[in-house]
Amino acid sequence: MSYEPGASVEGTIPLCVPEIRGNEWQYVKECLDTNWVSSAGPFVRRFEEELKRYAGTSHAIATSTGTAALHIALLAAGVEPENEVLVSNLSFIAPANAIRYAGAFPVFIDAEPIYWQMDPNLVLEFLDKECNWSNGQLINRKSGRRVTALLPVHILGHPVDIDPLLDVARKYNLAVIEDATESLGARYKARTVGHLGDIACFSFNGNKVITTGGGGMIVTDNDEWAAKARYLSTQAKDDEVEYIHGAIGYNYRLTNIQAALGCAQMEQLPSYLEKKRAIAARYREGLAAVPGIRLMPEATYAHAVYWLSTILVNESEYGEDSRALLLRLAQAQIQSRPLWQPLHRSPAYPDTQTYGSSVSDQLNKAALSLPSSVGINHNELELVINTISERHG
Repeated sequence: MSYEPGASVEGTIPLCVPEIRGNEWQYVKECLDTNWVSSAGPFVRRFEEELKRYAGTSHAIATSTGTAALHIALLAAGVEPENEVLVSNLSFIAPANAIRYAGAFPVFIDAEPIYWQMDPNLVLEFLDKECNWSNGQLINRKSGRRVTALLPVHILGHPVDIDPLLDVARKYNLAVIEDATESLGARYKARTVGHLGDIACFSFNGNKVITTGGGGMIVTDNDEWAAKARYLSTQAKDDEVEYIHGAIGYNYRLTNIQAALGCAQMEQLPSYLEKKRAIAARYREGLAAVPGIRLMPEATYAHAVYWLSTILVNESEYGEDSRALLLRLAQAQIQSRPLWQPLHRSPAYPDTQTYGSSVSDQLNKAALSLPSSVGINHNELELVINTISERHG
């Protein structure tokens, strides 16, 4: 059995789909009944207030997507054209794209091998060995560009070990922009993900922890950055009567209908997080005796939300590689998914400077995300476990 990129992996048990079981219908009907359907309305303000309160930040600004949130967060944090931003190499491509939208350039930092997050030791090593501190600016010796920000991505619902990054960021006056799009509800040393760095972004795409269908949120304690983010994401409008715009802005507003979904989903968030961890715990228990299969671990500093429960497949111990397992699961009508192509291998980013890469490559080759929908039932979960276990049954 051979795996071809792009092959269909659709299954009866999906990878991760929305869970609609609360007040979504009621709140959306309210939008339709009152005609508040577009990018203004009471649910937008309510959703922002609820996210702000949950994250523990002073401000929350709703956006049309998580990628839009990242783009605006970079601009609000002062990232300028020709700057550089250090970003996780093992990640969905959105943060790298957002850096380019801002006219800046990414530098890809490899993952650490245990928890699969951006490696803080490599960040410190890169800044120490590859950069010069001169006249209050950190300059990449290879490119000659100024490094102005760090963009760690908390992948798969597990937080990056961020304290070392915060320390070095203060030393060199770098902004820390969290990509928390996969990790709503996670904690780092009892602190809420999204309230660790200077500014953070969440996503509410259909497969995320909660969904608005599509949407995002910026959260921060910085009053100036929050005002700039709201200004830029609403077309930089200075006069709503005369339509005067003081800068190049963006139409990145969230609709009231989407925000209504978000408010209903936030009411369910505690139970969703509990279910995500229960799914991971059952996979861990059910696959513990299967040689060559290991679930992503949880650091002592972390409270992970296991957005997608993900395993590593050791081909020599298990007897088949991750892509062969993917196809075998698909034959059993079970959808699974590899991790993203490491960004340093993306055709969209040829010749982009990369610091380390071997761990990202190894994880990409061996990892497979398993069905993790909040609505997955006991029988479905057991079928996934049994199908994986059959290789050594």
